Amino acid sequence: MTESSKSAEAVWAAEPSTLLRVGPHFRLSDVDPAATPGFDGDEADGKRELRRTNSELADLQERLWAESRFGGERSVLLLLQAMDTAGKGGILRHVVGGVDPQGISIHAFKAPTEAEKAHDFLWRVRRELPAAGMIGVFDRSHYEDVLIHRVRGFSPPDVIERRYGMINDFESQVEQAGTSIIKVMLHISHDEQKRRLSQRLERPEKNWKYNPGDVDERMFWPDYMDAYQAAFERTSTDVASWHVVPADHKWYARVAVQRLLLQTLREIDPHWPAANYDVEFEKKRLAAS
Repeated sequence: MTESSKSAEAVWAAEPSTLLRVGPHFRLSDVDPAATPGFDGDEADGKRELRRTNSELADLQERLWAESRFGGERSVLLLLQAMDTAGKGGILRHVVGGVDPQGISIHAFKAPTEAEKAHDFLWRVRRELPAAGMIGVFDRSHYEDVLIHRVRGFSPPDVIERRYGMINDFESQVEQAGTSIIKVMLHISHDEQKRRLSQRLERPEKNWKYNPGDVDERMFWPDYMDAYQAAFERTSTDVASWHVVPADHKWYARVAVQRLLLQTLREIDPHWPAANYDVEFEKKRLAAS
C-alpha cells in the first residue's frame, strides 16, 4: 500500500461497506441524507481523499483489465439507483471518470423500447453486463421495474413480487459468473432535491438539466421511499447487498462510492499477468534492432 493510500485510510473511522450496508433490520427512514457516516473529515478532506485514492483505484482497474487479456474472468458492476438530482452524474465524472476509459462500460437505462418490451425485463440488462476485465456502471437499472412500476402501478403487485425473486436469482448467476456487484442507492432528502432543482431553473447554463417531470415524481416521494424499502428488504442479499449512501453532501457520496469500489477491487486483488515470452531475450533483441 502506498503512502498516499495510507494517508487516505486515516480519514475513515469505519468502512462504508459495513456502515452503509442494508442489513436485516434496516429502515430507510432512519438514514439521515445529510450525514457522513464513518468519515472523519470535512468537504476539503473528502476532496483530497478523492484525489489521493484515485491513483490506487486506477492501478487496480488497469490490473483487472490486463489480467483479463490473459484469461482473467473477473469484472465489477456498480449499480446506481437514486431519486433525480441525487448525484449519479457526479459519481460518473469524479469517481469512475478517474480511471482508464478503456476498462469502463456505462449504460443508462431509459424507458424500455417496444423491442425490449417483447422480452422479459432482465433481457436488456443481460446484454449490458460488463465483460471480463471491465468495470460496468448502470445508471439506473433493472430495479426501475420494481420501483417506478410499484409506485405508478405499471405492473400488478404479484408481478412485482415475482420480480424480486427473479432479480435475486439473476444477481446470484452474475456473481457466480465472476462479476462482483456493488449496489448503491444515493439517498437525497426531499428538501435538498428541491434546492438542486431550483438551481437548475435559476442558472441558464443548467436549464437543460431540468425536467418538468421531476416535479411530478416529487409528488410520489413517500411512495418511492416505501418502494425502495421493499426492494431493500427483498433483494439485499449476501451475494449482492445494498448500500445506502447519504447524498445531501455530494462530496461525501462521491468519496463513499469510491471507497466501496476500491474495497471491491482490493478483494478481487487482480495481478499483473506474467509475460508469456522470454523478457531478457527480448531485451537483447530490442537492443540489437
